[in-house]
Amino acid sequence: MFARAFLLFLVLPGIFAGLLPWMLAFIDPWRRTGWSFGFPVIGCGLIILLWCLRDFFVSGKGTGSPWDPPKHLVVVGLYRFTRNPMYIGVLLVVGGWAIVAGSPLIGAYLIPLAVVLHLRIIFKEEPWMSRQFGQDWARYSERAPRWFPRTARR
Repeated sequence: MFARAFLLFLVLPGIFAGLLPWMLAFIDPWRRTGWSFGFPVIGCGLIILLWCLRDFFVSGKGTGSPWDPPKHLVVVGLYRFTRNPMYIGVLLVVGGWAIVAGSPLIGAYLIPLAVVLHLRIIFKEEPWMSRQFGQDWARYSERAPRWFPRTARR
């Protein structure tokens, strides 16, 4: 199962946060000199992705992929603070690449990517989670916000 989880990490985030931004950087006519402070942003995103991968594997007994979803609701690690830390990690990696490459096109790609992820969450993932995990999901979704961690305890 670890091989499947690692394949997920290479394939899905690899395409949307690695390959596509790299291709966009090459075709970006507005590209300028990038800044190295984008590398820590990429690093934070990768750490978040790896942490989430571990939590899906260890706590969820599955992966974050649609073809091998977790068997248990994952509410540990970064999932204690927000329901979608893996997507936050992807968006950080893409934003970091935009900074490193000096590419407004990669920066602009962040907007439709975030919208598509948000719509996927609302119309596909959350209804599935509700059907799959029932009351556990209902309690968890009340406690953990969809995107931004709360600053004060409820």
